[in-house]
Amino acid sequence: MRVLITGGTGFIGSKLALKYLERGDDVTVLGQENTPAEFENKQLLEARGARIIIASVTDRERMFAVVNGMDAVYHLAAAQHEANVSDQRFWDVNVAGTKNVLEASIRTAVKRFVHGSTIGVYGANDRGPITEQTPLNPENIYGLTKLQGERLVLSFAKAIRIVILRISETYGPGDRRLLKLFRGIKRNLFCMIGNGLNLHHPIYIDDLTDALVAAAGATDAVGKALVLAGKQVLTTNEMVQTIAKEVGARPPRLRIPLAAVWLVGQIMETVCRPLRLQPPIHRRRLDFFRKSFRFSTAEATTALGFIPKYDFVDGVRETACWYADRGYL
Repeated sequence: MRVLITGGTGFIGSKLALKYLERGDDVTVLGQENTPAEFENKQLLEARGARIIIASVTDRERMFAVVNGMDAVYHLAAAQHEANVSDQRFWDVNVAGTKNVLEASIRTAVKRFVHGSTIGVYGANDRGPITEQTPLNPENIYGLTKLQGERLVLSFAKAIRIVILRISETYGPGDRRLLKLFRGIKRNLFCMIGNGLNLHHPIYIDDLTDALVAAAGATDAVGKALVLAGKQVLTTNEMVQTIAKEVGARPPRLRIPLAAVWLVGQIMETVCRPLRLQPPIHRRRLDFFRKSFRFSTAEATTALGFIPKYDFVDGVRETACWYADRGYL
């Protein structure tokens, strides 16, 4: 199969590309190399035989050339963690960029369009379990533009076979987002913000890529938006305790009130954004300590045969080993 993965030099995209390469498929990756992680992923994928294109989905004409000849397109590229850019950047990438890739896929007769969305479209919802029918209420520019991207994809459902996947917190070997958490706990530098009782429903990367591959062929998934989450629901306290045990550290005892750090984050955003600097603390980063999520994946099980295999203890062990092997801890 000829597969295109936008955002393919990122964590999820690169792991998906590797899975398709292992199957012997023809893989084209469109991505960026703005960070050391993206550059490293690019080199690995090139060495394994992927075709790499460094470009942005905002380049409309380029998209039509890149998509031509593909059987399946995974659209994972997104503006996500940047706190030092204007809101327009999120609209340009997450909405206009999505439209570019969609229209190119339709014109070139792509057989399946799999759109990577986010649980962020639900906003802060602690009344779970959250399902595909739960009202959508994004509370920041990332979630808002990802929701608009979803609606755009659904509007093209009669022209192309589409599948939308709302992806929960993802972790595993290759992830740098949780590296600071592992490293802080290992070095006894981590302190809990808030009471640690908010809920997480993380998904291990291998479980996620299995579901992504299934989405390219599952007939029952066409035209649907499906929630993907992992095997267990854990509090922040439980996540931290599990990581501490795996890396051989004591669970942290120091706690800081969430309201105080939230105010600091708000001030840093106000100061840093006009200077186009990434604030060291910002409010979206504090979502880890604030938001609670618990999902039902029943519809994904029916439509994709999705059954997560990894519990959090096993996933943390694999992740910690990957970090340790590279000297990150």
